Amino acid sequence: MIMQKIELTPQSNIDAILDKIVNKFRDLDVNTNDGVKIDWPEKWVHLRKSNTEPIIRIYAEAKSQKLANELAQQLIDIIKAI
Repeated sequence: MIMQKIELTPQSNIDAILDKIVNKFRDLDVNTNDGVKIDWPEKWVHLRKSNTEPIIRIYAEAKSQKLANELAQQLIDIIKAI
């Protein structure tokens, strides 16, 4: 399991970004109870916004740390593209 974060500008609409992530992965098992958690059969990623900073924390778990890092980076790249 790994944790990363992506820093955004104070003007960023983090809720809108997370809504777009939910929409992008709507065909998977997505849970929005506490942020956005996306489950695949053998890995998952959880995105949580900070209430005090313009950041999104990214937690990822996979069979190896390398795969978890790749999963987190994939989500960072998607967020940057939004």
